Amino acid sequence: MDLTGAIWHKSTRSSGNSGNCVEVADNLPDVVGVRDSKDRQGPVLTFSPPRWQQFVEFAKQH
Repeated sequence: MDLTGAIWHKSTRSSGNSGNCVEVADNLPDVVGVRDSKDRQGPVLTFSPPRWQQFVEFAKQH
């Protein structure tokens, strides 16, 4: 998966400076990337935009 041009940002729900953060790149047309902010060179989970939106909506409810 080519994530060239991804603009990463921390979740608004990240907990301050505890280090327990994820970063999301949702500026690409066909993919949303999610990674651990402590391991930026590590693995990236990828989702289609509709699947990512489903996840976000589910998380808001729980």
